[in-house]
Amino acid sequence: MNRATQTGVMRRARRRLRVAIKLLLLAPLVWTADITAASNDQATIESIRVRPSPERTRIVLDLSQPVQHTLFSLSNPKRLVIDIEKAKLGSERAKKIIENLNYRGTPIKGMRTAARNAHDLRVVLELDEQVKPRSFVLQPILQYGHRLVIDLYEVAQQITPISKQVDRISKQMRDVVVAVDAGHGGDDPGAIGKGNFYEKNAVLAIAKKLHLLFEKEPGFKSVLTRKGDYYLAHRKRTEIARQQQADIFLSIHADAFKTAEASGASVYAISQKGATSETARWLAEKENSADLIGGVGAVSLDDKDDLLAGVLLDLSMTASLAASLDMGQEVLNAIKPINKLHKPRVEQAAFLVLKSPDIPSLLIETGYISNPAEARKLRSSAHQQKMANAIFLGVKRYIESNPPAGSFIAWRKQGNRTEGVETYKIVRGDTLSEIALKHRVSATQLKRANGLVNDTIKIGQLLRIPNS
Repeated sequence: MNRATQTGVMRRARRRLRVAIKLLLLAPLVWTADITAASNDQATIESIRVRPSPERTRIVLDLSQPVQHTLFSLSNPKRLVIDIEKAKLGSERAKKIIENLNYRGTPIKGMRTAARNAHDLRVVLELDEQVKPRSFVLQPILQYGHRLVIDLYEVAQQITPISKQVDRISKQMRDVVVAVDAGHGGDDPGAIGKGNFYEKNAVLAIAKKLHLLFEKEPGFKSVLTRKGDYYLAHRKRTEIARQQQADIFLSIHADAFKTAEASGASVYAISQKGATSETARWLAEKENSADLIGGVGAVSLDDKDDLLAGVLLDLSMTASLAASLDMGQEVLNAIKPINKLHKPRVEQAAFLVLKSPDIPSLLIETGYISNPAEARKLRSSAHQQKMANAIFLGVKRYIESNPPAGSFIAWRKQGNRTEGVETYKIVRGDTLSEIALKHRVSATQLKRANGLVNDTIKIGQLLRIPNS
């Protein structure tokens, strides 16, 4: 190799060495920059909602990504502190939302936020009273992204109410109890129509009108599972119905489909063997996903596999299913004159809200919010009243033909007072006027039949009930 060639090789080697050294020097800088960028990757709080309900106050923070958080309580003054790691308020809009939050009906007096440790966010709730907090995060589902949920339980809400067991024999000629359930609510709007018309609002309006119809009808008593804009888990809805010893359960909904052409009202009963059509199956899966939206954990039934319990459950569900199908057809017949029917017969699907084996239950789809014409009708108070009237009429017809034993409607159907309902044993809290009203007689008739000179009665006293 001559001198010129050697010189060229050495120059190229030195050039390659200089490049390698530069790369080695730059590599730590690039790696450090990546780490710094990752550490500054903060979650953004895009919105905050506060929703009171009879069970709790729920605070929902909408997030751009999952977060880690801790919370603790302070006293003098009472506060709840939520520290959210690697988080910040998203915009001026989020700040304005916090400033304008409505705390009516909640234990919260105010809310403030501040940056903490340069990368974290502290949220402080100023409280009227000490609360028991519960918090959890929810994964994205349907129209919702990542969320941090904080539930606040006041002292009264932490006490499990003792459900008074009603002695149905002593109550004699009792009312038929109807549980009216308005679907969805709170952070679960249900189907959404044009102009942000929410299913949860339409069905609550219909449910309230239906509730009043039953309350005014002699022999019926109505219970609303949801009275306002808050979320209730499916199992909580049926639990309320069972606590009130409901005879029937009516869940009111409004449907939606991927095309605007779908229309008509539908009535569904539970199916133990699956849905009767693809539409029913799709709809059942959609409605059942609401528990994921509301953050309800799965309930294990592994410890409830007793053979006898299974047989009794099956018998009970079979009886209530038969009643549901008959009652559902009466409801469909009553709806037909005022609204198109999507299907002329009662459909069956595996709706979670209908899985109360001892209570005949119906899920009533009052129309399609995704259909512009039906959405306009469902917005109308007049049509909401017509729909409530039709559901009431269908249920009333069924109950009058198949009255529960011991009810006033059963007695009225018999046309006379049979043995066993001619006397009433007084219990704590009874008054003569209430007993008279309950048995559809006047207080004067009741006193005359029992030789009473005034309204004084005693616990354990047996009253004869005169024919009205």
